[in-house]
Amino acid sequence: MAEGNGNGKLTAKDFKTDQEVRWCPGCGDYAILAALQGFMPELGIPKERIVFISGIGCAARFPYYMQTYGMHSIHGRAPAIATGLATTRADLSVWVVTGDGDALSIGGNHLIHALRRNVNVKILLFNNRIYGLTKGQYSPTSELGKVTKSTPMGSLDWPFNPLSLAIGAEASFVARAIDTDRAHLQETLRAAAHHKGSAFVEIFQNCNIFNDNAFDFVREDKTNRIYLEHGRPVLFGADHEKGVRQHADGSLEVVDASADGLLVHDAHHESPGLAFALSRLTQETAGGTPMGVFRDVERPVYDELMSAQLATATESRGEGDLATLLGSGETWTIS
Repeated sequence: MAEGNGNGKLTAKDFKTDQEVRWCPGCGDYAILAALQGFMPELGIPKERIVFISGIGCAARFPYYMQTYGMHSIHGRAPAIATGLATTRADLSVWVVTGDGDALSIGGNHLIHALRRNVNVKILLFNNRIYGLTKGQYSPTSELGKVTKSTPMGSLDWPFNPLSLAIGAEASFVARAIDTDRAHLQETLRAAAHHKGSAFVEIFQNCNIFNDNAFDFVREDKTNRIYLEHGRPVLFGADHEKGVRQHADGSLEVVDASADGLLVHDAHHESPGLAFALSRLTQETAGGTPMGVFRDVERPVYDELMSAQLATATESRGEGDLATLLGSGETWTIS
């Protein structure tokens, strides 16, 4: 289908709107937006069959900047709204754009239930460990002791690990990327898009105004990134001199790459235990941070289960009659 570019194929330009992109100069959201706009043509889906739904926050401006259908919804409720759309319109590609505050604070319940139900939506969580839109309060992912305008003596809250939370909710696809690595980000988005069911992607995103350098340990030093590749040993370091090994109790340790028993990544492992153990590897605990697809498994998809249930009900009871339904059971007349 032609989109005005003369060759019938969509390009990144076709996904750009006429709206002025309004984020702070240097914000990581610009890089994520460019990566998404560059990746979308690969889907081969007409723009009118793609929908971006957001909640509240800096990341929530995305629908204005994507030349697709979209909705800037209410705080934390984007997964719930996306669920309604995905279950009624199976022909659509539905994406949720959210932030660590929007998704994990007021929206925490909606997020975990969308993931456990395996609704056919793609959820992109931009994690900058701060509330940016409201000017720098601590968020559910801010580290313990974080000094902000709302925690002048340091945060007392233990932070969420978004990946551990998603895996604990038995999400069927869980991944992590970073705003500055466009090639890997697009590779991760590609895998999420092709997944059938809920896909959850945490994206490390720098807020250079209110929480600059939050992820410098992997932004500036790429040797600290533990890139996960299905079917390959988990290695990292400047010369891949470090490896990961799994204990009998399921926990992981960092060892020399020459050691025996190195862990071979299995993103399709039925049990979420391995993915969860990998999500617990952090800069503080392991001197490295895993990136890539942690889990990618097949599970019944919510909208397909719902359609099958409705088809069964229709087949056994015939076409529905709203008047008969409303008049059934206990009724009474008010005079």
